[in-house]
Amino acid sequence: MEFIGTLLPLILMFAIFYFLLIRPQQKQQKNVRSMQESLQKGDKIITIGGLHAIVDAIDEDRVVLKAGDGSRLTFDRRSIREVVSE
Repeated sequence: MEFIGTLLPLILMFAIFYFLLIRPQQKQQKNVRSMQESLQKGDKIITIGGLHAIVDAIDEDRVVLKAGDGSRLTFDRRSIREVVSE
């Protein structure tokens, strides 16, 4: 009985840690992966570095972005932070 009393706080701390930190982070990563997989030509996006651009072309690992001045830049698909809705 004494062993259970010692082990219970550790189990409780792990459960709290899981539900407050690990699970929300996994959900966020899943949402970001889903967004990156569903990118389409013409989407307005923001990169991790803060560049605002429009998707010009897409392949498996890379996206070609058209910036405001008409220049085209190639980025890894993972560097897209969010799709901007109008």
